[in-house]
Amino acid sequence: MRRRSAPATTPRRPSRTDEVQDRIKQLILERGLTAGDPMPTELDLLEEINVSRNSLREALKALQAVGIVEIRHGFGMFVGTMSLVSLVDELTFHNRMSLHAGRNDLRHLVQIREVLEYGLIQQVIRQRDAGKPVDGQLAEVMAQMEAEAQAGGVSPETDKRFHELLYEPLGNPLVIQLLAAFWDVYHALHAELDDADESPVEIAARHRRVYDAVCAGDVEESVAALTEHFSGIRRRLTPGHN
Repeated sequence: MRRRSAPATTPRRPSRTDEVQDRIKQLILERGLTAGDPMPTELDLLEEINVSRNSLREALKALQAVGIVEIRHGFGMFVGTMSLVSLVDELTFHNRMSLHAGRNDLRHLVQIREVLEYGLIQQVIRQRDAGKPVDGQLAEVMAQMEAEAQAGGVSPETDKRFHELLYEPLGNPLVIQLLAAFWDVYHALHAELDDADESPVEIAARHRRVYDAVCAGDVEESVAALTEHFSGIRRRLTPGHN
């Protein structure tokens, strides 16, 4: 019996909106515009690109959705700044679907964050000058976290700020945004997970161990401290751990 061959797939043709988007992006590049710079007005774009108003507006909406264009009502259009907001929204939605379906794909995201932080914390330690003190803001946030823990609970904002400041010395804004995106997804679903089996004091103590390892310049201890820190999160993502 002869097998039927699978029907050939037809490559998707660029739509009119795609073409207009490409022309707007090319205009931004040709003019050397950077994030935050004002863009031509809608009327100017209509003349330069020579398209219909509807096509232009559809293209601008699409570019706004991915952060390439920022429309400030009453002020005009600007080149967008890099943002991972759409990534956070998408990951949050799909991970929420997995939770409702009896799965927990969030553990995959946390695994990526954990592996990423293992590498980042080693870079932070290795690039520090011997004996150079850790950033004063990180020390302040560490003290704030411990004070909050003694009062009954570590705030999500303090937790997030600790990790931001920990890797800030690397001077890589994309790293900070990516870690913040992972963090935001996890905390958006926080209430839908099993209860934590760590007290606020224990949470603060685990952050303190990470902080002390960085201060001491101890790479091996920093990795061990992060492993301990993430162990509580991993348990929350393991069904029936309580």
